[in-house]
Amino acid sequence: MTKPPSLQPLLLLFMFLLLSALTPPSSAEIKSLTIKSDTRPMILFEKFGFTHRGHVTIAVSSVSVAALSSAPQPESSRLGFFLLNEESLLQVLIEIQQNPSFCVLDSHYIFRLFTFRDLSPPPSASFDRSYPVSSPNEYSLFFANCAPDTSVSMDVRTEVYNLESDGSRDYLSAGQTQLPTLFTFFSLTYLVFLGFWIYTCYHNKRSVHRIHLLMGGLLLMKALNLICAAVDKHFIKVSGLPHGWDVLFYIFQFIRVVLLFTVIVLIGTGWSFLKPFLQDREKKVLMIVIPLQVLANLASVVIGETGPFIKDWVTWNQVFLLVDIICCCAIIFPIVWSIRSLRETSKTDGKAARNLSKLTLFRQFYIVVIGYLYFTRIVVFALRTIAAYKYQWVSNAAEETASLAFYMVMFYMFRPVEKNEYFVLDDEEEEAAEMALREEEFEL
Repeated sequence: MTKPPSLQPLLLLFMFLLLSALTPPSSAEIKSLTIKSDTRPMILFEKFGFTHRGHVTIAVSSVSVAALSSAPQPESSRLGFFLLNEESLLQVLIEIQQNPSFCVLDSHYIFRLFTFRDLSPPPSASFDRSYPVSSPNEYSLFFANCAPDTSVSMDVRTEVYNLESDGSRDYLSAGQTQLPTLFTFFSLTYLVFLGFWIYTCYHNKRSVHRIHLLMGGLLLMKALNLICAAVDKHFIKVSGLPHGWDVLFYIFQFIRVVLLFTVIVLIGTGWSFLKPFLQDREKKVLMIVIPLQVLANLASVVIGETGPFIKDWVTWNQVFLLVDIICCCAIIFPIVWSIRSLRETSKTDGKAARNLSKLTLFRQFYIVVIGYLYFTRIVVFALRTIAAYKYQWVSNAAEETASLAFYMVMFYMFRPVEKNEYFVLDDEEEEAAEMALREEEFEL
């Protein structure tokens, strides 16, 4: 028995809501888009956290509904827009399971906005109205097409916002309105961090390697990325549009992510510390990671600048997640290779104390990188999933705090000092180091 076609919208809905928790929110809460000959039974436009003074404005124009093949002309009341919160999702699903021909627009658990019956008569076929949302919650704005074998074309403009006490509009979701302040705080923190790093490098000139310059560039890109994020969110908050700051945000984000993965790989290989060049397999890792990050950044732009209303939105999310997983796995290999190489070298070169300190440092770095990747990919996702919509900013704060802690630990471990742990050598501890190397195989 084939699956009832009416069940497809709810299956799509589950995937939309899951992926929206994994990915950052869209960059603007005022959106204009054009839908052409779309046959999907349900289209998700927005996901927004409303306060008790929330509003949603929808303007549609140039609406046309075409029946496919020999299907009868659809009833206009079978197409329309509605709001749905996650608490009511299960009830709607039960209704559809009990009656596969049930139209979601007839459900008592949705907040129906309007149907195509409310459109002005042709040739205008338009509608423009604002609706108050007095029940605080996180709602998803959907378009439903309950008329089978029909395609819809229309121009849609949506505005979702909350009113402040002074009457001004806040276009950021209730759980994200704190983001401009949060990003500003962390950007200033990274600027101070950069200043301290420059001071450290200046006072240890003889110990500065090329990798330290890349690390300084990474801090600069991280600070600029957060500054653009703060300004971007500020303009969205007050006007609903990023005013071009989203472009700078994506540029610095791309440079920052590529630099981060590159620095981790280069530190893991010991480049410019232990050796002045990279081996072929290490070059291959960089040749894999950097193009993949270009693809990941492209997917991030598509996800952030469009939204779930585009047909390939789910695909782009899957591409982004897959590429991120591949890159996270790839940057671990150079660290493992370095640990194994140092362990083999320690058996032949007679420098046990130096090799022990190197092995300890690389093993600690391996644990730090694994902890950082685990926290920012798993724990942050869990926070986004379980946190109430009013506290979505907590996941952003946790992610930025974890990133700052990772940067501080990494930069401290590989700072330019006269006696870097790479080069520690104490003759009195040589015998103890040899015993430790024999007892500890440094297996991961």
